[in-house]
Amino acid sequence: MIQSETLDLLEWPRLCQQWATFAATKLGALAARHGRIPEHQSESEQLLAQTREAYQLEEAAPLNFRGVQDIGEALERARLQGILSGEELLNIATTLAGARQLRRAIDAQEEDDFPVLQSLVAQLRTYPELEKEIHHCIDDRGKVTDRANPKLSGIRKNLKTTHDQLHAKLQRIMQRHTGALQEALITQRAGRFVIPVKAPRKDSIPGIVHDVSTSGATLYVEPQSTVEFGNRLRQLERQEAREEELIRQRLSGQVAEVSEDLEQLMAIVTTLDLATARARYSLWLEANPPRFSTASERTVLRQLRHPILVWQQRHEDGPTVVPIDVTMRPDIRVVAITGPNTGGKTVTLKTLGLAALMAKAGLFVPAREPVELPWFDQILADIGDEQSIEQSLSTFSGHIRRIGRILDAIGAAGDVDDADKLNNLDAVGTAPPTDIPPCPLPLAPCPKNNSLVLLDEVGAGTDPTEGSALAIALLQHLANHTRLTVATTHFGELKALKYQDDRFENASVEFDDVSLSPTYRLLWGIPGRSNALTIARRLGLNPTVVDTAQTYVGVSKQDDVNQVIAGLEAQRKRQEDQAEQAAGIVAQAEALKADIERKAAAIKEWELNQKLDQEKAIQAAVAEAKADIATVIRQLQKGKATAQAAQKATELVENIAQQQQTPKGNHPAKKAITDYKPKLGEKVRLIGLGGQTAEVVGEPDADGKLAVRFGLMKTVVDLSDIESLTGQKAATKATVEKTPEKRRTTVKVAKKEPVAPAVRTSKNTIDLRGMRVAEAEADLENFIANATGPIWIIHGHGTGKLKRGVREFLKRHPQVRNFENAEQADGGTGVTVAQV
Repeated sequence: MIQSETLDLLEWPRLCQQWATFAATKLGALAARHGRIPEHQSESEQLLAQTREAYQLEEAAPLNFRGVQDIGEALERARLQGILSGEELLNIATTLAGARQLRRAIDAQEEDDFPVLQSLVAQLRTYPELEKEIHHCIDDRGKVTDRANPKLSGIRKNLKTTHDQLHAKLQRIMQRHTGALQEALITQRAGRFVIPVKAPRKDSIPGIVHDVSTSGATLYVEPQSTVEFGNRLRQLERQEAREEELIRQRLSGQVAEVSEDLEQLMAIVTTLDLATARARYSLWLEANPPRFSTASERTVLRQLRHPILVWQQRHEDGPTVVPIDVTMRPDIRVVAITGPNTGGKTVTLKTLGLAALMAKAGLFVPAREPVELPWFDQILADIGDEQSIEQSLSTFSGHIRRIGRILDAIGAAGDVDDADKLNNLDAVGTAPPTDIPPCPLPLAPCPKNNSLVLLDEVGAGTDPTEGSALAIALLQHLANHTRLTVATTHFGELKALKYQDDRFENASVEFDDVSLSPTYRLLWGIPGRSNALTIARRLGLNPTVVDTAQTYVGVSKQDDVNQVIAGLEAQRKRQEDQAEQAAGIVAQAEALKADIERKAAAIKEWELNQKLDQEKAIQAAVAEAKADIATVIRQLQKGKATAQAAQKATELVENIAQQQQTPKGNHPAKKAITDYKPKLGEKVRLIGLGGQTAEVVGEPDADGKLAVRFGLMKTVVDLSDIESLTGQKAATKATVEKTPEKRRTTVKVAKKEPVAPAVRTSKNTIDLRGMRVAEAEADLENFIANATGPIWIIHGHGTGKLKRGVREFLKRHPQVRNFENAEQADGGTGVTVAQV
């Protein structure tokens, strides 16, 4: 009972109604409106995996549920040997076709990206032969077709012939007895074709009277001569109906034979629709996938928004939703939220409760990544919501009864805490009870029950002294028995519990004393201070009354506490202002950095284009020189080889070399000058002739000239115009003279040291989770600029946007050679390793 009460108090049915609007099928919408909460964490993990993959599909290739119908009742009647109607059979056929299209759409995706959905649709059996048979026998209007049965086709032909004969007979009768008719009309009464005859002229057309008008002036008569045709028509219609029923009975039997598989098909399709609806709702909410944290991990919910308030803001012109930040240490068991009325304390409780329920149901949570919260066995609430129409202000007795049901639900009412037993054992070697699980947090007693309890105005509605005492005892009891309790209160005594027990934490809702209005922000670590008297004074209440009230509060202690709280709030405000200024400076620096990077990229692209243009010009010049040289060689081969011809050819080649120098404005990189000396008979490359290969036929002279031969020609070239086939440049005399002997050094080849295996450390690892793609690219650019060797990039799984953005950035980055998924021990597909 308390579970159902909690769902109503947190307005879970209302959220499910919003979720159902994103479903594509009737069954999917119905299942979403019920919003079942899983009882095991493994089921929640499975639902989240389905939602994550459906989310990715929604962005890439959205699923289409066209044709899928609710065929549950039809399957049940078929299993009971009932005869299905044509519309029901047609719905079954279209559902089979729709399910097949869904399976094809999912199977067409990459197997590694959608393993959960692909394993789900692998179980589908769509029976194409049954679908084909139904479409053969049933048309698009749900009627049995003529081709379904030859006998049926013959009956319908006879039916049409008889019908035409009957109408022709009636037309002739009406032409002969025009004066006896009320109007020239053929109509039906009781399934028989009749004509309207004037009552005084009924003897003019003998026949059977089937009906009389209200005034009695018109008789609807079936002429005696057409009775035979009418009887035959009725007989044929009965034969047609019987034959149609036999066809539908045969098809219904085929459906009944595979009804279990069809029911499983409907369950799979509904599961797909629910997953798609969760994904579409999450996408609309701009929500992120949650991760269930362990008992030793923090709870992180940054920029958490109330989903129902988001709906009101977008669809009902509601106020702007103010997000809250929830970050808690793993050892926190109780959070006491204090602050003035209308400050947002109750909304905070509901937001936390709905976030936990959404995560359990497989929905994404409307908060900024990363979203990390525990998986709670139970979520129990006592909320007297004055803002809800359905709820009225609870009395003290109503609160107590509901809290009693909460304690019964967690199994803690009247029990002694097992953790207390463990802590109170003597140190004489007494063994602890074997039924107590080991505690991951030795400083905080392990709760017996992994529940979340939400209490609104705990201890209210009675005498403040007794109410605060009851509230303290209750919260201490829950700290020993539940995973987390969040309570709102106005009792100042609860603020001090934090300083007595490390498991307690304070939080407060912010209130602007100047505007006298709440900001709805949740502040952690700072208890809320009373603003009642301050607000009353600012609103113009008689100062005498306010001063008198101040004396009753207890000036000394209360003022001291309020002054300390005010000082804490002022300090926090200064820190926030400084953080905002720092964020502005960082944003400016990032913009400047992005501008510099953009300009650097433009310069780099211009240089690359210039280099490509130079290479194209050089290649064109080389090709032209080779063509000219080939022409010279062909001329020599055609004529008689004489010394004069060889000399002439040599001159032509030298002219070509002069013409095909490096184009103006192009500056190819200079070859490194070495101590290379060409030897007699060695093959060398002629630089000035487009890289032609020649043979050395003489030693270089004192002027740096060298005789070479290529083809049938022999010529003399400078040492500066040749190089070895391996690219070594010969040292000329002028170069040797300019280079002092002492500067000549022998280049030693360094021994290649063995490369140490890459090891992941904090210095070569960057965590980008929770960032947008643009933010991640800026941080990653800085990290790569200072990195050497492999780097580990943590981006998580989430919706996949960050992972895809990071990998696209790595593909474009000039310093990144390659990248791949990390080892499973280092994070698997949630981490990318890049070689820099």
